[in-house]
Amino acid sequence: MGKITGFMEFERVEEGYKPVAERLKHYKEFVIGLDEGQAKQQGARCMDCGTPFCNSGCPVNNIIPDFNDLVFKGDWQNAIEVLHSTNNFPEFTGRICPAPCEAACTLNVNDDAVGIKSIEHAIIDRAWAEGWVTPRPAKHKTGKKVAIVGAGPAGLAAAQQLARVGHDVTVFEKNDRVGGLLRYGIPDFKMEKSHIDRRVEQMKAEGVVFRSGVVVGEWPKDSKVTNWAKETVSAEQLKKEFDAVLLTGGSEQSRDLPVPGRDLEGIHFAMEFLPQQNKVNAGDKLANQLRADGKKVIVIGGGDTGSDCVGTSHRHGALSVTQFEVMPEPPVEENRPLTWPYWPMKLRTSSSHDEGCVREFAISTKEFIGEKGKVKGLKTVHVEFKDGKLEDVPGPEKTSEADLVLLAMGFVNPVATVLDAFGIEKDARGNAKASTEFTGGYATNVPKVFAAGDVRRGQSLVVWAIREGRQAARSVDEFLMGFSDLPR
Repeated sequence: MGKITGFMEFERVEEGYKPVAERLKHYKEFVIGLDEGQAKQQGARCMDCGTPFCNSGCPVNNIIPDFNDLVFKGDWQNAIEVLHSTNNFPEFTGRICPAPCEAACTLNVNDDAVGIKSIEHAIIDRAWAEGWVTPRPAKHKTGKKVAIVGAGPAGLAAAQQLARVGHDVTVFEKNDRVGGLLRYGIPDFKMEKSHIDRRVEQMKAEGVVFRSGVVVGEWPKDSKVTNWAKETVSAEQLKKEFDAVLLTGGSEQSRDLPVPGRDLEGIHFAMEFLPQQNKVNAGDKLANQLRADGKKVIVIGGGDTGSDCVGTSHRHGALSVTQFEVMPEPPVEENRPLTWPYWPMKLRTSSSHDEGCVREFAISTKEFIGEKGKVKGLKTVHVEFKDGKLEDVPGPEKTSEADLVLLAMGFVNPVATVLDAFGIEKDARGNAKASTEFTGGYATNVPKVFAAGDVRRGQSLVVWAIREGRQAARSVDEFLMGFSDLPR
């Protein structure tokens, strides 16, 4: 632990933000991280709590008390070694993970949690700055070849683990750049893509081969899911050329809102809107980019994807931005004795909300209103829970003006054609069916084909994707070699 009485002496210090007026002018990150003294003080707040619930609250089981203590002692180089022992990409999680570890912090029972995420952020940024993050190629090659389909966090984590034990790994990505939803989903102002690029360079030096712009199987022509592939490979070809195949694609099929007027121009999925801006930020030119300039924008969906649409719309110069959420407004503070150490339901205000956004809760869209084929507004009603179900509240419908409607209501399943190409059995939600057992985990019904990440578990967090990628890598390694020294 850090300082024995640190949790009583020091208060939680949050990472800062640059002023709204300044950050709305660009798409760069604007978080002001902890300096060395602040990080040390936060590390000092870590308690000798006996059972570190933060470890189990973290999906990758980061050894949090250890790296907190090391930061408090000023041993940053060993801190990054501890952090990397469980997490391949702390620069991703240190920026965009919602930090379930902090909800589980023992100090959070009746005080403010230790700033675990901000400490993690500080450790990895310093590690890169000091040159401590270097390639770790395998000392011996196994001669086994592994294909990974999907270059998001699950695929990248699995690729790095498998390459480091000597397998020849090739990662296939349908889009033109590596990163999955980290690249073409998370806005640059939350995570600049240089963080992905330098990890890709590290992994190339470790022997990983990346093939972007390659889609597996026949892609549905009417799909709204981003696909910038220029080449197609068949499932049979991958099974023939590789000793194992690991599917790590995303759950990219957006949840739709099939109400009257849905076919009007100006109604789009969030994942039509966000990837285009990321592509432009990367230096590409799009002839007909979907933009919010001077428009009255309504975002339907109150989660992180909706928040990302809010922030991007502000940077476009939207006239107004409103966010609808069908669920009731949660309390500002959670009932800690009831929820700790689990993830609490409470009102969460993002940096994008702080930039200016009207938020409406317990509201359901009944119809889109149009004029000359273009959306001009929508009709809504308020809803409430009755007998465990959402029901309309009696009363008149409300009409709201909108020139652009963005649907950000989550994702239902992966694009089916990829799974169908391999003949993989699906669960009731349309995801690849595979267990997470210690032995034989992540294996599908198709011999030597495995599945991990959102393609298996459904829409989830980047930290869960990294966990599944690491665990699946162990299963693949064990399948190929008969044993595995990789951590689970």
